[in-house]
Amino acid sequence: MLATIRSFFAEASVLEVETPIASRAAISDPALDSLGTRWQGPGQPEGLPLYLQTSPEFAMKRLLAAGSGPIYQICKVFRDGERGRLHHPEFSLLEWYRPGLGYRELMIEVAAVVRRVLDAPGLSVEEIAYRDLFRDRLGLDPWHTDLDALGRVALGLGIQGAGLHLDLDGWLDLLLTHCLEAHLGRGCMTFIYDYPPSQAALARVRAGPAPVGERFELYLEGMELANGFHELTDAGEQQRRFTQDLAERALAGCPTPPLDEAFLAALAAGMPAASGVAVGLDRLLMVKTGACHIDEVLAFPVERA
Repeated sequence: MLATIRSFFAEASVLEVETPIASRAAISDPALDSLGTRWQGPGQPEGLPLYLQTSPEFAMKRLLAAGSGPIYQICKVFRDGERGRLHHPEFSLLEWYRPGLGYRELMIEVAAVVRRVLDAPGLSVEEIAYRDLFRDRLGLDPWHTDLDALGRVALGLGIQGAGLHLDLDGWLDLLLTHCLEAHLGRGCMTFIYDYPPSQAALARVRAGPAPVGERFELYLEGMELANGFHELTDAGEQQRRFTQDLAERALAGCPTPPLDEAFLAALAAGMPAASGVAVGLDRLLMVKTGACHIDEVLAFPVERA
């Protein structure tokens, strides 16, 4: 699989790069937790805290700002607290960035990579806007709803929400993962695109009567395989989002790690307009081999590592 991926990007003249696995900064996303370590080096009598990457995104964007052109990376990433049929604390990620390419165009390339890996040239694509997915399949509009309405829909679908303290995005995510996700990508690749602005993450927000985050996710056989963005290049807006994330983490009693100031400086210096995507390779291998549990495609799961 790795050889096939590298062959694809060599043919496309996309440069393979390596960036640090351990960094002095960590992601601010309230939904993710980093694994940490400590470097006992010269001039560090108490050791320097380092965080294992949850994604190579920030470092790769620094390369984009330095003029790298299109780049990709295959690497290990780490996320604390994650374990299950589709989750493992250490997993393999393919991430790539295309300067000058729109996010809808990048979806076409993602589909091409998946077809090549699965040796399935005829695998079809379905594209559904996030708003249409919820309106058509659950009868609610994510842009015009409230917590009570979401709770009623969840209860009607058999999801017991008593005791859950979720915000609007939390309820939407619960409905997506528990009611919609299993039906996505059955016999085809399903791309969900144009997310609520509150779920834009590191994507640009497109203004309009109903603003959207220019983001997409790919589902295949009921599994999320990829998450892509039309990348945000506004350093001030990125700083604002980071600050909001840290406030949410503090409110939830989660650690508030140091931000990647070098990444923010790269954005301020000028990162070219680009789209980028991350693909979970363990899950892609699960599809290719017909595996039902992520442990089936790992040489040594964490309990035996």
